[in-house]
Amino acid sequence: MGSAFEPLPATNYRKPLGIRFIEHIKQKTLSYKTYQAIVLIVTFCAYASYHATRKTTSVVKSALDPESDVSLKFSPWWRKNLGRPSSLGSGWAPFNRSDGTSLLGEIDVAFLGVYSFGMYFSGHLGDRLNLRILLTVGMVGTGLFTAMYGVGYWVNIHMFSYFLIDQMLAGLFQSTGWPSVVAVVGNWFGKGNRGLIMGIWNAHTSVGNIVGSVVASALLAYGWGWSFVVPGLMIAFVGLVVFLVLPVSPESVGAVAEEDQEHSPRKYREGVSEPLLQSETEDHKKAVGFIEAWKIPGVAPFALCLFFAKLVAYTFLYWLPFYISHTAIEGKYLSNATAGNLSTIFDVGGVVGGILAGHISDHLDARAITAASFMYCAIPALFFYRSYGSVSLPVNILLMFITGIFVNGPYALITTAVSADLGTHSSLKGNSKALATVTAIIDGTGSVGAAIGPLLTGYISAKSWSAVFTMLMASALVAGLLLTRLVVAEVAAKIAEASRQGGPTSVSPPQPEV
Repeated sequence: MGSAFEPLPATNYRKPLGIRFIEHIKQKTLSYKTYQAIVLIVTFCAYASYHATRKTTSVVKSALDPESDVSLKFSPWWRKNLGRPSSLGSGWAPFNRSDGTSLLGEIDVAFLGVYSFGMYFSGHLGDRLNLRILLTVGMVGTGLFTAMYGVGYWVNIHMFSYFLIDQMLAGLFQSTGWPSVVAVVGNWFGKGNRGLIMGIWNAHTSVGNIVGSVVASALLAYGWGWSFVVPGLMIAFVGLVVFLVLPVSPESVGAVAEEDQEHSPRKYREGVSEPLLQSETEDHKKAVGFIEAWKIPGVAPFALCLFFAKLVAYTFLYWLPFYISHTAIEGKYLSNATAGNLSTIFDVGGVVGGILAGHISDHLDARAITAASFMYCAIPALFFYRSYGSVSLPVNILLMFITGIFVNGPYALITTAVSADLGTHSSLKGNSKALATVTAIIDGTGSVGAAIGPLLTGYISAKSWSAVFTMLMASALVAGLLLTRLVVAEVAAKIAEASRQGGPTSVSPPQPEV
């Protein structure tokens, strides 16, 4: 193997303009590890910006619909919120009517419905088109329609159909994001410590939610339109950065992996096998079809599990600031901006949960056991948050943080490490052109649940928030039960491994021969 800094022939690849500019300045080609660092940073920022634009709607909900959920019988807290234009206090037609909460729920489900179905097509395209171009188009389109939602504030638009169609188009462009970023990261990283690496990398979801909450909350005082326009401009800018510098695969830039990357550890039990990095000759294999991808062992159970896991996670994503502002904490109601900022604690817990789930699953070599355990632990966490979250602000913060750990932990694990594992399953015989399709199937199915959860919450919350939390706890239980067969298989594999070794059960995966 030649040096990582040797000039590479440019006949079989075309590097992004930004990469060529960097190499021109440095007067040498970039190393493999430098490319990996660029991929992690750029895809992290890219998907964080996706979630930042997605989070704004939940923060603005209470400004559009300030007096909904009258069944909670609280005094109009918004009148006490100083320094805010009166237009925020009176809401925004048509969402300030008695059915405003339901209308907002319908917009959520329209966005997520288009997003989930668009995900299947995006995964199909991702295995066949240039991922850098697909991702750029998706980000710029998302920025455009996110900003157009906010433009309705200045143009004085009050047609429900305008906001509905705008969010449906935004959902279509948003669907390009996840299959693309997972496929790009999968192209550059092998099996070794994938759960931990992707657990840390997946913090982009929570970081994006936090940034979206903070930016949208800060801009509410200047008019809710800014809460959409600024995040829309942010994701469009990051999209241009993606176009300029993102290397989608080693083959696309002529990078050569070091020995430890070429021979990254593999799992030898059924369910996970080949490394994600394939040779150029393998890269020309035919892309895996949609039905064929569904038949890969483990895809269907994890996809259905994610359906219920994302139902819980996205209900919090879209309704947590609204719930906080409509629930008395120590007898007081918080403002929209304060509730939006406080809701970021859930996302901080999500960062910890994603890293923890990834590390545990790597250590135990058991993805299903880890995901199911977290879902079962989410049930008491949800119960205690609903029951005791109103006692005091510190108690609310602590319980919200714990709930974020157990709700977002398995969600992060399944959408990253598990998707990457199954996208390189042994049944594919080394074909690397299945990763985006498998990722899209799993996350697309989960996104259907993500659409249903907020929709049901919009109707149920008008009657009882306790009923909403009952729905979430039941969903967490079903999500865990759907992995039972895989959990049993992993436990049986552990017992068999211990029997072969003639000692206590080992929690570490077999090491490759040197």
